[in-house]
Amino acid sequence: MSAPVFNSKLCAICKGRKLLCGRSTCPILERFRVARTVERKLNKRHLFGSSPPSVFVGEYGYPKVRIGPLVPPIEGKTDYLDSPLKWENKTIKDILYYRSLLVMGETMADIHVRKSGRILSEVQELAMSVKSVDSEILLKRKPVLKVLPSEFAPPLGPKAELLDFELTENPKIPRRTDYVVGDELKAEGAVMRLYNWGFDEYYIIRLLSAGLLGVDKKLVPTRWSITAVQDTIGKNLRKEILHYPLINDYEVYFYRFMGNRYAVLLMPETYAFELLEIWLKGSLFGASEPSVIHDYEDFRGRREYVKETAGAYHAARLSVLEVLRKRKRQARAVVFREVTPEYYAPVGVWQIRLGVKKAIGNPIGHFGTLNEALEVIRRRLEHPFGKYLQRSYILGSLAKQKTLDQWLGRDIYRLGGGRADG
Repeated sequence: MSAPVFNSKLCAICKGRKLLCGRSTCPILERFRVARTVERKLNKRHLFGSSPPSVFVGEYGYPKVRIGPLVPPIEGKTDYLDSPLKWENKTIKDILYYRSLLVMGETMADIHVRKSGRILSEVQELAMSVKSVDSEILLKRKPVLKVLPSEFAPPLGPKAELLDFELTENPKIPRRTDYVVGDELKAEGAVMRLYNWGFDEYYIIRLLSAGLLGVDKKLVPTRWSITAVQDTIGKNLRKEILHYPLINDYEVYFYRFMGNRYAVLLMPETYAFELLEIWLKGSLFGASEPSVIHDYEDFRGRREYVKETAGAYHAARLSVLEVLRKRKRQARAVVFREVTPEYYAPVGVWQIRLGVKKAIGNPIGHFGTLNEALEVIRRRLEHPFGKYLQRSYILGSLAKQKTLDQWLGRDIYRLGGGRADG
């Protein structure tokens, strides 16, 4: 069981000065520091600015949900405020600042698009745009910035009830988007068509969330849309790579990204995928005795919802599958994710998607045996490696099998994580 994000008694004693929680930065104070830097710009009910473009759909109260545009108090090219593809070299502080500039004017809407009115139509026009759109929002009161961001979507900025919203210029909508939105395509078909045409995955997520895809069009909470789009693309890529030949060696990749360590192991075996994740002690959701969580699938895919690693699973899997598809190869893959105290505020599963992608772009080496590959990974991770082996379905089952290495008298990793001489 993970420790709470914030301990009120400990926080009251510390007040962010002593860092008693063990984190390198106080997430509460950092959020308020960001809030202060943007407070003057946001201290008003009427805002005019260029939306990146960006929309948000909440999940609370479903099938009645909160929906609204996100508009910053600045004009011009603002796409960097809501584009994870442009955050590769940014810090957590940068992301918090960007997101804190995006004011959400929220209004309640029924998920069934046909029951909604003019404001939703304007929001949908905004969602279809591929460039920033000058927009105007009128709020019931001055927007308020919440302290806690989400682990799934990028942090949500200040918000207030929306009285009116209007686009003050024509959005730039691609013809292919118009075609897909207007066609009688099921949501999966629409997602894959846009993806294969080269549209940004986060653009597709926005379209699905705004109720623009599918036959019976419905609003989809942003958090659900992220998982749905990444899962849909992943399932289709998995079916494709099953027809490709195996890789030749054991391959290891590693990268540190935004307070996370990512190690990727590819094995010359029939496709399967597993994510092993640990929130180390002192990290945001880390317990005093942290434990490894995991989820797994074989070549048949998953038959039920991801239980432990949730959206992180789909994000990591998609990055692996994209690389295998590009190489026209299949492999058995294990992704290790260690979350350190440096990751002091969650910024969304996009950083997992990008972190794994960057890891696969940073090869450590090719190896002839699983033993050698595991040893290289072990040296780069902090958590006791035997704990990963105990928790892993893929590596645990391999450790139990009588492999050729055993018969040849070579060292193998056993389930407990130690070595044994044959």
